Amino acid sequence: MNAAVNNTIAFQGVPGAYSNLSCRAAFPDMTALPCPSFEDMFAAVHEGRARLAMVPIENSVAGRVADIHHLLPDSGLHIVGEHFQRVNHQLLGVRGAKLADIKTASSHIQALSQCRNNLRSLGIKPVVHADTAGAAADLAQRGDKTAAAVASSLAAEIYDLEVLKPDLEDAPHNTTRFVVMAQEPIDPDPAKGPIITSFVFKVRSVPAALYKALGGFATNGVNITKLESYMLDGHFSSTQFYADIDGHPDQRLVRLALEELSFFSREVRILGVYPASKFRQQD
Repeated sequence: MNAAVNNTIAFQGVPGAYSNLSCRAAFPDMTALPCPSFEDMFAAVHEGRARLAMVPIENSVAGRVADIHHLLPDSGLHIVGEHFQRVNHQLLGVRGAKLADIKTASSHIQALSQCRNNLRSLGIKPVVHADTAGAAADLAQRGDKTAAAVASSLAAEIYDLEVLKPDLEDAPHNTTRFVVMAQEPIDPDPAKGPIITSFVFKVRSVPAALYKALGGFATNGVNITKLESYMLDGHFSSTQFYADIDGHPDQRLVRLALEELSFFSREVRILGVYPASKFRQQD
C-alpha cells in the first residue's frame, strides 16, 4: 500500500458531510475520500484506494443508521476503532436569505428527524434528500432564497452558504457513533485500556434460545453495551442479532460467555475487537 493510500480514509457522502467532519476530527492528518454509497466506501478499502472507512452506526436521537447492520457483516472489513461525533445541525441558506422567508429545508432523513421539533416550530417543511452535504450543494446551485438545507458548518464553508439558525438539533446530546473499518483486524491489548468486541449471531429456532444464548454473559459478568435484532432476507422467522460487549475474547470470562453463546446459536461472527473510545467514560 503506497503512502497516499495509507493516509486515506473513505466516507459515504459528499464533502461537508458529517462523516467527513468525523474523519477530520478522528484522523486530522489523513485525506478524506468521499464515496457515493456505503458499498462504494467499502470497495475503496478493498481496492486499495483507502486504508480505512468511517462508518456511521447509530445516533443518540434517531437511532440505527438504516441498512448499516445488514451491510457490516458482508462488507469483508473488520472494525478497528470507534468514534463518537457530536452533531450540531445548522440551518443553511443562500447569501442574502432571511430566516423568516424560509419555507422548506432539505436534508438526510436522519438529520431532519433530529431537528423535527425545531423545524415545526419555525413553520419549515422538511424535504428528504439523499444526504446532508448534498442538500447544501444543491441549494447553493439553485440559489433559492425560500429554501434551506440542514447540514454541518463544514458544508456551509465549502458551499458558501449562510447559517440562518445554528444548533438546530432538538436534543443537546445529539451524537453519532461511527466505527472505523479496515481490511485486516487488530488485536489490542486489554491491559492498555477498555476493549469492545462487536459480533453478529443467529440463535437456534427453539424456545428461550435467546435467553439461554445470552445467559453466559450474565453468569460471567460480561456487560452487553448494545443488542439489536433485525430481519434477514425478508423472513419474519429469520433474525440476526448485532451486539457490542465490554472485553476481549481472550479474557477468560468473555471467552466462557462466547462459548455459551455459540452453543445456543447457529452462527457467531466477530466483526471486530478494538479499543473503546474515551467518549464512553463520559456516560
